Amino acid sequence: MKSEKGQSLVEFALVVPLLILLLFGIIDFARIFHVYLTMDHAGREAARAASIGNDDTSIRTTAVNDAASIGLTADKVAISSGSRASGSNVTITITYPITFLTPVIGNIVGSITLTDSTTMRVE
Repeated sequence: MKSEKGQSLVEFALVVPLLILLLFGIIDFARIFHVYLTMDHAGREAARAASIGNDDTSIRTTAVNDAASIGLTADKVAISSGSRASGSNVTITITYPITFLTPVIGNIVGSITLTDSTTMRVE
């Protein structure tokens, strides 16, 4: 029987890239999930601010402040136009681009844009 001293090193070299790809995939999924939850929360808070009669600047500021962890900017927050009379609906739409950390997935998919829309009745 021949020496098997290098066998574990070869096996390790074959498995490590797959493990690293899996790890980065988990990290990417966690980042996207965090962004989605943050956008949802910011959209609800901005819609609530709109439903009590705040102006557009204040509504955007509310959304940006609530989504500070993802670096949301005011130009990514859209407010539905129309009358804001009592009983009507106001819709806040937030869009946010996501880029993947995983090189293989990032090259295949590129970047995606998440969109969150929240509607509330104006008080």
